[in-house]
Amino acid sequence: MRIATYTKDQQRYVGVVSDDALTVQALLDIPPGTTEQGVLGLIQAFADPARLATLNRAAAVPLDSVKLLAPVPRPRRNIFCVGRNYHAHAKELSGSVFKANNADPAAWPIVFTKVPETVIAHGEDVILPVGITEQIDYEAELAVVIGKGGKNISKADAVSHVWGYTIVNDVTARDVQMRHQQWDLGKSFDTFCPMGPWLITADAFDATNTRVRCWVNDELRQDGQTRDLIFDLPTLIETCSRGISLYPGDIIATGTPAGVGMGFNPPRYLKSGDRVRIQIDGIGTLENTFR
Repeated sequence: MRIATYTKDQQRYVGVVSDDALTVQALLDIPPGTTEQGVLGLIQAFADPARLATLNRAAAVPLDSVKLLAPVPRPRRNIFCVGRNYHAHAKELSGSVFKANNADPAAWPIVFTKVPETVIAHGEDVILPVGITEQIDYEAELAVVIGKGGKNISKADAVSHVWGYTIVNDVTARDVQMRHQQWDLGKSFDTFCPMGPWLITADAFDATNTRVRCWVNDELRQDGQTRDLIFDLPTLIETCSRGISLYPGDIIATGTPAGVGMGFNPPRYLKSGDRVRIQIDGIGTLENTFR
């Protein structure tokens, strides 16, 4: 199922998007207050997404009559992000962003975080931090959403901890990222993590073999396959949970394919008015304008 968080007539809902993405049905019989947290509330109330099939639904309404929010409008804590997880992307930034890292991209995953305030929805504007950065970049990524928490999760058990998947744009201020050497500040400006348009439950999506693409103003820039990840998703879950408790609703962004703006010669950074569209086969399309 595709599960969306949205508002209609100034009221928030969590609902099921139709297969053709034309309508949405609000889920009924869910605990009070669940919808205020969006899909996060649903995950906390229903650890097994299969239980959603037993819930009653409201009448379908046109999807274009509602306002989509990010599936998890306010994550409970920082988003885990992987910095180098496609071989071609590792190569294109080997002399810049990854210069100080282990030269072997398969040694260990590079993990950093983005603060919850970065999250915005499909269709909302990314706000450029004028006077702070001049090198804004895009990164199309598949994101894993945890359903069952745990610590020291093994690769063998990792998939059973996944509730679903969504799309994120790991927007980055490259000059700030490089200036501080540690990446969190350059990744964590307000609005720097568009997410959506909805979440797809794990039982309805093959994350091991899907296509991740990104267009800037209708020009295809990124085109990768998740089968080409350096570290597969179970490895990322195992790594992020080593000595660290993961909780229901935690989000792990799994890395971006080659074709980021910094990888061009000369670099092709974003400017006000640019539109970035990300599509992941089997999930949908996330599009945002930069202002």
